[in-house]
Amino acid sequence: MSADESPLAYRLITGPDDRSFCERISAALAEGYILHGSPSVTFNGTSVIAAQAVVLPHAVASSDAAVANAVQELEDPEEFDGEGIA
Repeated sequence: MSADESPLAYRLITGPDDRSFCERISAALAEGYILHGSPSVTFNGTSVIAAQAVVLPHAVASSDAAVANAVQELEDPEEFDGEGIA
């Protein structure tokens, strides 16, 4: 598999709310994706259009680790000697 063909970490699957849409979501789940958030639906004047975000688990783990590191940095600020306070 080339770099251009590597799976995307995030996908937003959209389409008419029908069996085909559900099959596309099921195929993504079979490929290892997990649902991300709730599905959304809208009406385009003719039919109901659905959207569902899916992500690969490693993307969620990487994101969670980045958030944890950022929070840790906020909780352990460097010592501040008060210089520069007006």
